[in-house]
Amino acid sequence: MIYKSIVALATVLPCAVHADPTDNTVQVRGHYDNGVGTSSAASQGAVTAELIANRPALRPGELLEFVPGVIVTQHSGDGKANQYFLRGFNLDHGTDFATFVDGMPVNMRTHAHGQGYTDLNFLIPELVDRINYKKGPYYADEGDFASAGAAHLTLANKLRENTASLSLGENQYYRSVVTGSTPLGAGNLVYGLELGHNNGPWVEPEAFHKSLGVLRYAQGASDDQFSVTGMFYKGAWHASNQIPLRAVQSGQIDPFGAIDPTDGGETSRYSLSATMRKRTSDTLFQANAYVVQSSLTLYNDFTYFLDDPVNGDQSRQTEKRRMAGFDVGQTWFGQWGGLDVSNKVGLQGRYDDISPLGLYKTAHQQTLGVVTESKVKEASAGAYVENTVQWLPWMRTTAGLRYDRYRFDVDSNIAENSGNVSAGTTSPKFSVVLGPWAKTEFFVNYGEGFHSNDARGTTVHLTPKEREPIDPVKPLVKTRGAEIGARTEFLPGLQSSMALWKLRSDSELVFSGDAGDTSPSRGSYRSGIEWNNHYIANSWLLFDLDMAYSRSHYTEHDPVGDYIPGAIGKVASFGATIMDLGPWSGAFQMRYFGPRPLIEDNSQRSASTAIAYARVGYQFNRRWTVQLDAFNLFDRKASDVDYYYASRLPGEPAQGVDDIHYHPAERRTFRLTVKTKF
Repeated sequence: MIYKSIVALATVLPCAVHADPTDNTVQVRGHYDNGVGTSSAASQGAVTAELIANRPALRPGELLEFVPGVIVTQHSGDGKANQYFLRGFNLDHGTDFATFVDGMPVNMRTHAHGQGYTDLNFLIPELVDRINYKKGPYYADEGDFASAGAAHLTLANKLRENTASLSLGENQYYRSVVTGSTPLGAGNLVYGLELGHNNGPWVEPEAFHKSLGVLRYAQGASDDQFSVTGMFYKGAWHASNQIPLRAVQSGQIDPFGAIDPTDGGETSRYSLSATMRKRTSDTLFQANAYVVQSSLTLYNDFTYFLDDPVNGDQSRQTEKRRMAGFDVGQTWFGQWGGLDVSNKVGLQGRYDDISPLGLYKTAHQQTLGVVTESKVKEASAGAYVENTVQWLPWMRTTAGLRYDRYRFDVDSNIAENSGNVSAGTTSPKFSVVLGPWAKTEFFVNYGEGFHSNDARGTTVHLTPKEREPIDPVKPLVKTRGAEIGARTEFLPGLQSSMALWKLRSDSELVFSGDAGDTSPSRGSYRSGIEWNNHYIANSWLLFDLDMAYSRSHYTEHDPVGDYIPGAIGKVASFGATIMDLGPWSGAFQMRYFGPRPLIEDNSQRSASTAIAYARVGYQFNRRWTVQLDAFNLFDRKASDVDYYYASRLPGEPAQGVDDIHYHPAERRTFRLTVKTKF
């Protein structure tokens, strides 16, 4: 059956080669699994472990930059979740982009610091086998936070070799990693352990220290397998928070200095998960389940002496979380009137128990008082159905319907802010795939999605600080998106895709500088175009070029302006990867993201940022390899992120000063890695 073969191609593990049955050419596909016939949208694809291993990364979160158009930066210490940008969004720490690791959701809802908080520091990149990505709300199996897109990272069930590596760099950077797998019973035991430390270029050393480990048992082949995985992570750091531009220009602080050097944090994460996959000739069953325990303490001071001219504005955000959930899907393959058909049903559930979840007034990490403290229980269930029909050899459709139901229970120290709320939403999806003709196919996609809001906002009636009346926020915020696109392999060695898209949201989340978090605002509209290219020049040289442009604005006019602060417009990325050129290997990666409005009237804009990474590797023999990585290769003075809001330094007016607050990109730095196989 035609469709069954397409589904099989899209879901199996990546192959080393791709053969076209219409001719005698064979092309290497070891880095991507994005071929014609493998996806439902031009913006959907996959990246394999081979490419991940060949590109340098400054932080683990930069794994998401393998998703074309995604930019990953940082506005605070490296132990904190990164800052993400995609499709006109400043996604803050992850809202509207869903991330999963082996089926476990990484986005933390009702989080102490930011809704959808996505911290990937618990990952060992060497164990990531594959990144499957989707953009837009067109997929029935994607729910909360997936309006701009989603990324599913899967871990390896078996490693081709056991390795140990040691990386050393400037600013007391070191990273030691051991990874491997060994046969055990009918399967394989996969393990990984990492220890790391980094001071960074900051005047107050970041002293980011982390330890993490993975132990995984996997059994079976791709069509009949299961795995059980345990993971742990602990980290602590001094924060390198955003700083006011005026303080740097006046010489009050160094460009890599801090206003409050006592900002920082510590975090931990422990998880146990299981996955299962079983295929027969006519069915496919997939399931996963997980339990996670995590904690986070953050000390932040974004406005300095604006609220409290004596003690300063530092606060502590704290949470302890227990999370459990599951995802089960069943697909049936068959025929209706001679047409190849697949039907899928799925059920997903998640429960978060967060206690305590608090915000406290502090000075130099000493608690001065409680602003708000809550116990939150948040439960959700999502069910979906999806039907795919191969109407003609050159046309197939996928129609889906999803329903999600949430319950929020909040027990606050402010009695008026306690309560419980329930809400549900329905999300239809539809896609058409036409072709291929001349190794080219075309896509039309439409879908509705949503993101959940912080549970505390759904029951709030008094502001925590001022105790003034406030209206609760909408629990679930609707989004609607559409896309047309094309993918071609017409030119030998070149895979190219283009997508024109739009996305409307009923309520935008906007960064609030005085609170250091996000707050709901007006509805928004975004549209844009993306062009992604992967070119295999020969067996040892690969080029990538990804470009994106988007426009963003509020849908409801306000005299203060209709621009969305932080909405990214232009993004470009160019990469070149050299593999196995004799004993040599190497990579070069340049990323660019353009100016953004910082306030609604567009009178204040960020600068553009262009950063280059490079790697040179040499293999001495079968066992020993050395790599030299360079970050910010051209030593550009640039910002990782920019905001515009009022803050107050000593001696300034009581109302503060409106200013750009930015986090500088790190200086050029080198890291040397020695790796051995055992």
